[in-house]
Amino acid sequence: MKDKNKTIDYALRATWQAVARMYNEEAAKFDTTMATGFTLLSIDPEKGTPSTALGPKMGMEATSLSRILKSMQQKGLIERKPNPNDGRGVLIHLTDFGKEKRAVSKEVVLKFNEVITEHTTPEQLKHFYDVIEVISNLITEKKIYTN
Repeated sequence: MKDKNKTIDYALRATWQAVARMYNEEAAKFDTTMATGFTLLSIDPEKGTPSTALGPKMGMEATSLSRILKSMQQKGLIERKPNPNDGRGVLIHLTDFGKEKRAVSKEVVLKFNEVITEHTTPEQLKHFYDVIEVISNLITEKKIYTN
């Protein structure tokens, strides 16, 4: 992707789409999706996670997350329990089956990281993370489009 006419936005989008496609192809082998795997990894396997904390943690809209959680509950991956610290809240807990699938998701992510690490230098990875942090901070601080 060394075309000088490509924008940073294009490189990010094209790469993320390729990663998402790769993860979805891998997830399909286990009869699941990347979104489900990502959700499994975002739920605390021991204590559960408040449903209200999952959306922000995953950078996902509530409606999309609701659909995923409903599907995961139907598949027996999660169960919803009242939050003992908040009478109105719900904790999302992994079932034993959900914990098994979470372990598979974790292996897939670790494999991706392992292979990328094998094909890059520590300096390249540091620069990658530095640039990602700059982009994220500029967006968070609303320093790109200021009205």
